Amino acid sequence: MPSSNSKSGGASNDSGTKSTAMTSSDASRIQSSQALGGKDMSSGGFAARAQSAGRKNANQTGTSGK
Repeated sequence: MPSSNSKSGGASNDSGTKSTAMTSSDASRIQSSQALGGKDMSSGGFAARAQSAGRKNANQTGTSGK
């Protein structure tokens, strides 16, 4: 399995290819679709984790994701 360099500026998945960082607008879309679909909206659910990742990435890049 290829090793990933956390300082490379991009996230890596298991196959070693770069993935796109979660943005605030991505998290908003996920949260909306989860709510409309009646999915888990708890603090430990996927929507909450997406929102946390979006906020973390926005803080690191200094953008709001818009």
